[in-house]
Amino acid sequence: MIAFLVCFAGLFGAAGVAGAAVTAHGGGNAQLAAIAAAIALVHAPSLLGLAALVSRMPRFAPLSGLLIIVGTLLFSGDLAARIAWGERLFVNAAPIGGTLLIAGWLTVGAAGIGLAIRRSTSS
Repeated sequence: MIAFLVCFAGLFGAAGVAGAAVTAHGGGNAQLAAIAAAIALVHAPSLLGLAALVSRMPRFAPLSGLLIIVGTLLFSGDLAARIAWGERLFVNAAPIGGTLLIAGWLTVGAAGIGLAIRRSTSS
């Protein structure tokens, strides 16, 4: 699972930089490219952090990572598809991706609460 999270961190980082380059060069889709790039770049380091925490959060880190990966693919992917093909991935791909991203971050938060509870009961 660690390799999976790190792999997607790298892919999202690269996609984010490419999207930022599209934005920098302007064009009619610059705003969509900026949003897609921002989402990818924000979530790339979060996946690295989750990979580092897999041993401390063996259930939550993989679940959070999977939600963030699929959410980013759908959200940024839908915006990128609009730029590249002029069409969406599918109806509601971006909103579904956004919802999965929110769920991924809530899972990270739940993991933090679980770690805090475990620490307080083991002291």
